[in-house]
Amino acid sequence: MPEDTSVKICGLSTAKDLSAAAEAGAAYCGFVFFDKSPRNLSLTTARALALDAPLGLAKVALIVDADDAFLDAVTAQVPLDMLQLHGHETPKRVTEIKARYGLPVMKAVGVADASDLPLLESYLKVADQILVDAKPPKDAALPGGNGLSFDWRLIAGRRWPIPWMLAGGLTPENVGEAIAMTGAKQVDVSSGVEHAPGEKDPELIKAFVKAAHA
Repeated sequence: MPEDTSVKICGLSTAKDLSAAAEAGAAYCGFVFFDKSPRNLSLTTARALALDAPLGLAKVALIVDADDAFLDAVTAQVPLDMLQLHGHETPKRVTEIKARYGLPVMKAVGVADASDLPLLESYLKVADQILVDAKPPKDAALPGGNGLSFDWRLIAGRRWPIPWMLAGGLTPENVGEAIAMTGAKQVDVSSGVEHAPGEKDPELIKAFVKAAHA
C-alpha cells in the first residue's frame, strides 16, 4: 500500500485535534456544521481552527442540505479549501454550490448494496471528488460518522474519472485491508479515531495515518 494514500480526519473540534491530525501526516481536516452531530462546530470555533491550520492541510467543511444563507455565513467566516456535501443534494444543487462559492465540492454518497452505485455515477460530472461512504440506517440521526462500514467488495477494482475517498467504519485496525481491497487512494475517518463521540484520540489518529500509509 503506497505512502501516497491521503488521509482525512473529520470532525475535528479542538486545537489539540488539529495538531494531532497535522503531526500525524493527514492531508485533510474536516469541520462539521450539522447541529445533530456531537462534532458540530460554531462558526467562531471553526474560524479559529481554520486560521490555525498549518499550510498544506486542506480544510473541508461538512455540510448537510444547507441553504445559501447558511453556506454564505460559513464561507464568509471560515477560510476553507473544499465543501463536503453530506446530505441529499442533487447534481443540480452541487452545480449551483460550485458556481456560487468557487470552491471544490466533494459529494458524499451512501452505499449499502450494488443498487446504490448508479446514484454515485450521477455526480461524476458535477462534483470534484466523491466520498463513498456507508449508507446510514433509516432511523439514523447522522448522515455519516456512525462507525458503520459497507461491503468493500462492491467497489473493488472500480475506477472513476474523478478523485474519490473511502469512508465508513474505518479504524486503525481495518484501514489497511480496506485500501488493499478497494484500491482507495484517499480515506476518511471520524468515529474510528475517537475514544468517545466527538472526542478525538491523538494516539488513534497517529495509528490510523500510519496504517493507511503502511
